[in-house]
Amino acid sequence: MTTIIVSAPIANKPFNGGNAWAHLSYVLGFRRLGYDVHFVEKIDPAACVDENGCSSSIEASANRQYFRHIAREFGLEARMSLISSDLRTIEGVAFQDLVDIAKSSALLVNISGHMDVEEITDSVACRAYMDLDPGFTQFWQAEGTGGFAVREHDCYFTVGENIGAEDCLIPTNGIRWRRTRQPVVLDDWPVCDDAGFRHFTTVATWRGPYGPVSYGGRTFGSKVQEFRKFAEIPKRTNETFEMAVKIHPGDQSDRDLLCRNSWRLVDPLQAVPDASSFRSYIQGSGAEFSVAQQMYVDTNSGWFSDRTVRYLASGKPVLVQDTGFLRNYPVGKGLLAFSSVEEAAAGVRDIQEHYSEHAVAARQVAENYFDSDRVLGELLSEAL
Repeated sequence: MTTIIVSAPIANKPFNGGNAWAHLSYVLGFRRLGYDVHFVEKIDPAACVDENGCSSSIEASANRQYFRHIAREFGLEARMSLISSDLRTIEGVAFQDLVDIAKSSALLVNISGHMDVEEITDSVACRAYMDLDPGFTQFWQAEGTGGFAVREHDCYFTVGENIGAEDCLIPTNGIRWRRTRQPVVLDDWPVCDDAGFRHFTTVATWRGPYGPVSYGGRTFGSKVQEFRKFAEIPKRTNETFEMAVKIHPGDQSDRDLLCRNSWRLVDPLQAVPDASSFRSYIQGSGAEFSVAQQMYVDTNSGWFSDRTVRYLASGKPVLVQDTGFLRNYPVGKGLLAFSSVEEAAAGVRDIQEHYSEHAVAARQVAENYFDSDRVLGELLSEAL
């Protein structure tokens, strides 16, 4: 059986169920295609905290406990390994055995370049870089900032499907970026149509994991700048909008803005701390409404959210801000896009009035464009 290694941060981002789904969908999807798949993550002891956010040893950390919980949740205890930056195994397979597995592996799928341990990266037959943060990745590389570098790989994939097009502002930096999409294992996300339309929801990080990036005389920001533009949507449409989001106390004015406009805010640490709760939250929603990070919008990147893919798979219509994906996907039924407050309000009315039709179409979009069998099959045909 052919072996594939997938590497990405999970313990590094504890209590983030959406992040776990985004990364482990590669593991689950490749396994569904018949491959022997191992997930390997590296964590710096300095990044480890306890449940109160205070510094902790790796052994006693919330990071380790979360990693262990996710491995059990997905039934991957024997296929998930966590190593420290000094190459000690914290969970899973012993380090030297991981190196042996790498030597017999056909492919390393290195999500965001997470794996930089040479004993592993240099042992596999083919190294594929997976870019899930289009714009950030390329601008940092071009400027040599952010402590980031796209290391040597054999092939490079990005979910920024417009990179390389004349109207996309993201530089290629001489790399051939191959288009790919966010995969979803459809069996893990069945249609959930028992409740009908309830309300619009989304799961968000208010400022995102990265700060603004300046390039070519322009500054590209995060999600907060875009949400401010559309804060009035609940009051304008007289519909219920809920967001699982953590807003820093320093952004109290933004919280006040959302509350004045009737947004219902819930704590993501309570609502979506792990994979099961994240799935339940999405499947208990009526539809998704969300903006994108300003980086993705202003560069015309073509980025499309892995979270939104899971709404679609669940038969939940989505109304999301256009990032240039209009050229890549069918928009109008199940998947609706907006660039202005007026377009967003019209999309809300459309979903309200034709909900059943949109719900059926949403699943069809997921099946036709994001099915892991197709997405990962195409990735493998490009990489191997």
